[in-house]
Amino acid sequence: MHMMGRIGVMGLGIALVGCLSGAPVFAADKPIEDGSKIMIVSPKDGEKVSDSFELKYELTKGSQIGHVHVYVDNEYQRGFHGTFKGLSRGEHQITVKASNKDHDLVMATHTITVNVQ
Repeated sequence: MHMMGRIGVMGLGIALVGCLSGAPVFAADKPIEDGSKIMIVSPKDGEKVSDSFELKYELTKGSQIGHVHVYVDNEYQRGFHGTFKGLSRGEHQITVKASNKDHDLVMATHTITVNVQ
């Protein structure tokens, strides 16, 4: 845990240096690099699942993280609360992207493919 705290502080330090130099640090169309990391832990990539299943992920917050956005086949899942229900049969791509409080995406993202049976 102590090491993760240092990563967040380093990310903030880099952002502050960028601000002081007058260089643009964050652009809405480019993901922000703030030291965050995200990993989907369940289901596993390539796993066969039923049409309803729970999504679990681990998030290491950097200096900018506010929440995450979840996508199925590149379609944003507004109001997602942790469980997919009624997905159609076949392969689906599940993506979790970290976002700051202004909904700008950060670099932390993870994508898996599941096969709904």
